[in-house]
Order: sequence, then structure tokens, then C-alpha cells
Amino acid sequence: MTHTLADTAGLDLHQEASPQRSKDALRTLFLEEADVQRRKAIRQGLWLAVPIYLMFSLMDILLVPDVAPHTMFARFVVSICALLTLEMQIRAGAKTNQLDIACATALICSYVGWLMPAMMTSYATNMSYYMVFGAMFMMGANLFFTFNFSLSIFTSSLVLLTYFVALSYFHQDIYYQIAFGTFYFSCFVFTSYVNFRLNRERYHVFLNAIEAKVQQRQAEERGVALLRLSNTDPLTGLENRRAIDGRLRHLWDEWTEKERNFAVFLIDVDFFKKYNDFYGHQEGDRCLVQVAQTLQDSMSRFDAVIGRYGGEEFIALARFTTARDIEEIAETMRQTVQDLSLTHERRRDGTSVITVSVGVSYTRPHPDAKLERLINEADRALYLAKANGRNTVKLFDPNDPNNSDDTENVAALLNIAIAQNLVSLVYQPIKTLSTDRATGLEALMRLRLLDGTLVPPSIFIPIAERTGVITDLGLWAIRTVCQQVLSCEETSVVSVNVSPIQLKCPGFATSVAAILGEMGVAGGRLALEITEGLEVDMNSDVLRCISDLKTLGVKIWLDDFGTGFAGLSWLRLVEFDTVKIDKSFLHDACTPRGKAMLSDIVDLIRNRGHKILVEGVETAEQMELLKELRIDQVQGYYVGRPAAIEKLKRNRVPYLPRTGLIRPI
Repeated sequence: MTHTLADTAGLDLHQEASPQRSKDALRTLFLEEADVQRRKAIRQGLWLAVPIYLMFSLMDILLVPDVAPHTMFARFVVSICALLTLEMQIRAGAKTNQLDIACATALICSYVGWLMPAMMTSYATNMSYYMVFGAMFMMGANLFFTFNFSLSIFTSSLVLLTYFVALSYFHQDIYYQIAFGTFYFSCFVFTSYVNFRLNRERYHVFLNAIEAKVQQRQAEERGVALLRLSNTDPLTGLENRRAIDGRLRHLWDEWTEKERNFAVFLIDVDFFKKYNDFYGHQEGDRCLVQVAQTLQDSMSRFDAVIGRYGGEEFIALARFTTARDIEEIAETMRQTVQDLSLTHERRRDGTSVITVSVGVSYTRPHPDAKLERLINEADRALYLAKANGRNTVKLFDPNDPNNSDDTENVAALLNIAIAQNLVSLVYQPIKTLSTDRATGLEALMRLRLLDGTLVPPSIFIPIAERTGVITDLGLWAIRTVCQQVLSCEETSVVSVNVSPIQLKCPGFATSVAAILGEMGVAGGRLALEITEGLEVDMNSDVLRCISDLKTLGVKIWLDDFGTGFAGLSWLRLVEFDTVKIDKSFLHDACTPRGKAMLSDIVDLIRNRGHKILVEGVETAEQMELLKELRIDQVQGYYVGRPAAIEKLKRNRVPYLPRTGLIRPI
């Protein structure tokens, strides 16, 4: 316990220090801790003792009236001198021990000052009994004032000695002297013992109080440590999601009450899974730590709070005055991470270092203002930042259709779309130029609201991918294509767009095989289009899934070639049956430079041995150009617009069994 108390006292007590030294140090600390209270008690005690001492003047008048004027004068003189001396010492800042000595001196003087004139009385009998009250001075020295034990013993001993001297002078009766002398001595012993116990108890109470403070402080420190641990991310040392949620609620309350604006920044490390898979988890952790430290350092001048929100996602909270402040903070975070120059060799977007995408939302007046809404807006902004090529900042724009409140309704609608028959398929013809016949169809998904309003695919497809509903929708599309077209042999092949999320989903190829087997459709009549414009992780799971699909006979097409950054890598890794060139290259072919680029792309694909399909044919001139370039297949409004399967059947002649083709009217 000594060591703990020493720690609490802030004393430099080394292990080799003697027990006596520790004891003396604690005694000194006890005196220092009690100093303020003792000074207050001394002052209050003397100011209370003086009136009581003066009130005994009535007893002087009653018992020793002949010398009462003298005793009363002595009482007043001693009282005034004692009070003046004490107040002067307090104002002069005298030490507490000096105040105790002044009070002890006043106590002795008050006893002697009263006793000397009182002994001159002629009322000897009265005085012989009145002297008993002298024991009160002894009690005062030991019990009334908070003198330390040595001072109280010294003071009460002087009172006792004074009494015995006066007793031997005033009264000669030996029995009287024995009786009252024994009484005085007993009072001396008893009060001294009580004073000793009181002083020791005060010291023990002090020790217990110190020990209680130690335990309380240790408990508080443990509590603070546990709270800090529960609010800290163990890897990066940043605040974790729990702590950030608390700060978010606090900032939100301040905004609703005082309109103090703040912004929420969601930061996602680009292609971190690829980094983690290639370099290993330890390097991945080290990368997150460096990114976290960099973000924290860069945000110090903005007084922003950085936390880890989960996985490779971080969150920042900062107050702002103008929209420019928000943009500056977000761009600072993006740039500082890029400036780290952490090598990332597995990226395929022309960047070879670690970068982050940032989505931002901010407080503003809204009829349905909720904290959850603010976080959701930042998440949507982050999704758009990643969809726009990553390593970019996206500020939530309420006027952007992709960010409108309708997207929340669409997200909820997608969960019931299949069950409520709100999703359907339309089919766009694909023509083979060598035969000038429609040889296939592309299935395109459509979604309508409960009131019948159509939702553009550019709206609901990204939402379906973000919410994960695209997996169920994709399998539904494949099953529906088999039921509506392939099972009745309306055409030779139908292509269905596949989301990258589906290729990553375990068991996707197995699900496709189950659908084909259930519907009795050969795998070679189904084509799955992989969109090159979207990011697809070229990891072993995706490549294995593609390999399993090709084993089933399913054709694999590369869609929107030329719009993304991974096209050449895909051509190198996967043997596609058909490559679809994005319509933007055909529309740009009206210029010599655009025509040359289209020709170069065609030559590149043809050299790889893939069939070529060009989208977006809208004019006869474009069709003639594609014939000139010897393109295999074409698709566009000039060939045929998307339509429901019923309309296609009404407008076409029956299927030709020999060729497996649909002949145009």
C-alpha cells in the first residue's frame, strides 16, 4: 500500500527507500493535505472559544464577586489579544503550526490570566470548587482544538502544572489536594489519550481516503482505457465505427439545434482486395495503417475526425462553411493518399499506386432530414465515384437522377420486382451481315413502377448491383430467356448481360447449368455478355467461373469493348466467342480519324480470332461502312428496336429449322 500511496502523492519513493522515509513522507503529505482544513478549524475554534470564555464572567460574578472585575478584565484582555494575534498571523500567511502555537499560548494565558486574580478572592470555599472548571482548559488543549499530540501534551501539561502550583498555594487541606489533584491528573491522562486516538484516527482516515482515491483513480483509468479500447480500431489506431457513430449523433444534434453544418466523407481504398490477395494480409494491413495515418495527418489542419468504418473504408467528419471547403477537404484526402506512392502492381487502369475514392454528403435543409439519410447519401456518392473510374471525388448532388430520392424507392422495389412481375425482358435482333439475316437476340431487362412508369436501366441496374439484387435478377433473366425463346427454338442464340457481381458469386455456373438442364436447352444457344466498361476482378474465381460456363457450352461475349481499361487484358486471358465494339466508335467513324480508329480496333480483334459485333447501327451509311469492314454481326435501331417476345413473334415468319434462323419480313 505504501507504493500505491506514494504514487498517488506524486512522491519519488524508490524501491530502495527505507520504510521510515516512506512513513515520514506520508506524514508530511498528511499535514499538507489537512493544512487548509486545519487553518479553517483553528480560526473557527478560537472565535468560538472566546465567547464561551467570556460568558464565564457570569460565574465570576456569582462565585467570586469581590475579584470579578479583575477576572473579567483579564478575560477581555486575553481574548482580544488572542484574536488580534491570530488574525494578524492569518493575514501575514503564517504557517499552520504557528497558528496552533498561538492558540495554545492563548489557552494557557487565558487560564493563568483568570486564575491569578481569582485566587485573591475572599470566597475561599467558592474558589475551591470553582477551580475544578480549570479542567476545561486541559480538555480544550486535547479535544477542542486540533493540536497535534505533542503540542496538546505540552499545553495540557502546563495547565496541569499551573493548577498544582495554585492548589498548593491556595488550599492546605491534604485530602482536598489529593482528591482534586487526582481528578485533574485523571482529566489530563484521559484527554491526552483521547487526543492521541483522535490524531491517529485522523491519520488513518487520511490513509483510507488516499487509498480510496487510488482505487477510484485506478478504476477511472481502467474505465477510460476500456472506453478508449472499445472506441479504437485495433489495427489503425483510428476511432472505430462505434466512436464515429457517437460523434455523428453529436454533430447531428448540433446541426438540428444550432444549424452548425458538417460533412460526411466516405473513403474507400481502390482495388484493395487485389492488393491484399497479391501482396498478402500483412502488407494489406500495413497499407491500411499507412493510409489511415496519412488521412489523419492531412486532416489535422481542417479539424476533421478520421475513423475506420470497416474493411478498407474510412470515414471523415468535418465542419464546413462553403461547398468549396468540402471540395478542398475531399481533394486533399485523395491527393495525399496518391502522393504516398504505395505500389499496386495488380491494377489494370493505368495507375500503379494505391489511391482512394471519396464520396461526400453534407447537411442541408430537407423535409425528411435524418442522420441515416446523410450516411446513405455519402455511400451513394462513393458508389458513383467508384463507378466513374476511382481515384476521384464525388460530391452528392440532390439534382442528379442517380442520387434522387427515387433511387431509394427503386432499391425497395427491386426486392419485390420478380414476385410482383414488375421486371420483364425485351429482345433486340442481331443480324449476320454475310447472310443478311437475324441470327440472334439480345435480352434487355426492363423495370416498371407499381403505377406502370418505366425505370431506365441506367437507373435501376446500378442500384441492383449496389444492393446485390442483381444476382437474383440475373438468374431470373436466364430462366426467362430459356422459357420465352430458347425452349421453343425461336432463335439460335440469345445473349444475356452478366454483372461482374454474378461472376464473383460462388455457384453461379452451377445455377446456370441447373436452369439449362431444367429447361432442356443446350448451353451453346445461350450467350453471356461481360461488360468491359465495368470493372471486373480478373482473379482466379472469376476466370474459373468463365471456364465452367464454357464447359457447359455457354458462349462468352465481351460487351462494350473499348470503353473500359481492361479490354486487352480480357482478350489475352479469355477466349471470347464474340467481341462487341461499343457504338461510340461507329458514331465517330463519320470522320477520317474515327474511321481509322474503328478499322484498327476491328483488325486487332480479328487478329485474335474473335467474331466481331458492332452496336448502335442507326443509318444505311453506317451499315455500308460495316459491310466494307467485313464485320460479322451488327445490332442497332436500323436492324431492329427492342421489343417484347410477343411482338417479335407477330412480326416474323416461323422459325426455319434447317438453319436455326429467323427470317425478316
